[in-house]
Amino acid sequence: MTSKGVGARRCKILFLCTGNSARSQMAEALVNYRLGNTWEAVSAGTRPTGIVHPAALRALAEVGIEHHGRSKSVDEFRDAELDLVVTVCDSAAEDCPVWLGKGGRVHLGFPDPARAVGSDEEVMAVFRRVRDDIAAGVLRLLRERNRV
Repeated sequence: MTSKGVGARRCKILFLCTGNSARSQMAEALVNYRLGNTWEAVSAGTRPTGIVHPAALRALAEVGIEHHGRSKSVDEFRDAELDLVVTVCDSAAEDCPVWLGKGGRVHLGFPDPARAVGSDEEVMAVFRRVRDDIAAGVLRLLRERNRV
């Protein structure tokens, strides 16, 4: 794990999805909760829905994370000082094949839990699985970049 000195700048990461309601919101919350001493995470959508999916918030709460995100447009971050942009859905990767703002771009695709159907428990099982896959994938990515 890389240690950062007092006053050192945290690296800034943007998680980009289509609707910015589930996957990118969970990624933002997980990084800020688990890696907030070295990373500052934000999220956005190419076509934001305007809401954070209630099941995403429930899945995060189940692991002790109280997230107060809002669905926002990628346009808010075009001029931001970013170290990394991570697309978390294939549609966002296609919409932004080249990130025109600052920061490198990586794609980590995850299935859309908002499309899950079934009972409440079946839907939550999908959200939990995606949450856990995002946590593992993002931590692996940041370790590979020697930033965790």
